[in-house]
Amino acid sequence: MTMETGLIFHPYMRPGRTARQTFQWGVDSAVHCDKIGFTSMMISEHASQIWENIPNPELIMAAAALQTETIKFAPMAHILPHQHPAKLAMMVGWLSQILEGRYFMGIGAGAYPLASYIHGIKNAETTHLNDMVRESLFIMEKIWKREPFFYEGKYWSAGFPEEEPAETEEDEQHLLANYAPYGGGFPEFAVTGFSANSPSMKLAGERNFKPVSIYSGLDALKRHWEIYSEANIKAGFTPQRQRHAVSQTVFCAETDAEAKRLVMEGPIGYCFNRYLIPIWRRFGMMDGFARDFGVDSLDIDLEFLTDHVFVVGSPDTIVEKLSHLFEQTGGWGTLQVEAHDYYDDPSAWFTSLELLSKEVAPRVRVPGEALVAA
Repeated sequence: MTMETGLIFHPYMRPGRTARQTFQWGVDSAVHCDKIGFTSMMISEHASQIWENIPNPELIMAAAALQTETIKFAPMAHILPHQHPAKLAMMVGWLSQILEGRYFMGIGAGAYPLASYIHGIKNAETTHLNDMVRESLFIMEKIWKREPFFYEGKYWSAGFPEEEPAETEEDEQHLLANYAPYGGGFPEFAVTGFSANSPSMKLAGERNFKPVSIYSGLDALKRHWEIYSEANIKAGFTPQRQRHAVSQTVFCAETDAEAKRLVMEGPIGYCFNRYLIPIWRRFGMMDGFARDFGVDSLDIDLEFLTDHVFVVGSPDTIVEKLSHLFEQTGGWGTLQVEAHDYYDDPSAWFTSLELLSKEVAPRVRVPGEALVAA
């Protein structure tokens, strides 16, 4: 089986972009990725960050549903502590029906304290948020079963009423709308992990959710698979590498020199210099890369990232880099390409995505069903 390509849309829109521009760029990206063979598009839910300004990813998915044919969509992720689970369950079920099976659900606890504060959660601790995630999942799954219940939980109360059977045509007006996900049952769930000992990877393994790693270095990536697979096996499942997605900064052009120039001088470089590098330094997110290469994290700049951390180059070079990463980490099933703001001129970005889909992915094979990382 060969590696698949997907897009993860945060969306890293530069400050000053309007909501309409961000929305349009999301829809345009979905349509293009569908045409060139990308299998998935994950759209972040971020309420507080000016560079990552999509509070309602489901709006982009719904608009793109009418203009795409095969690509699957996921919020990545709906922040469960920020929404009432009964309302979210109905919205997710309806969107899943609209997409007729091209939907899976990313869930998260929330990475930005300011966003949690906006939603009434002060000084939230990780354990507290993770408890909210588990209770939210419990309620949503109960709603989707459409069986009578009423639950008074620690964080939310919700229920599903007992429905009277329709004995006459007039009784049909009293029936409850069916907001269960498309095809019945539950959607596939996915969770992201960043830190080496990510609790999200343990949750994914326990519940057999799809694991999505935000690339933060070789050791963290290997540790993600170890945590996930150990929990997955303990819960009675068989870990499958092709379900594992890895989110990474990737850019492909006809030559290595051209690819590097377009990254350094283009929207990716602009975003990293003004937003991501300062954020990564502030929260210690450079540490994994520093350990990989034996350097001081303060010495890591855009050029270092482009040369050593990002996957940048010609198709042949990117195949070589990915093959080397697979050898070091055990590999994964989907390369989830980090999207950037090419709204003004998407030509170079769309060319890169097409090269990745057509000339790179078919040449990178997913390893066999290894249960633990190499």
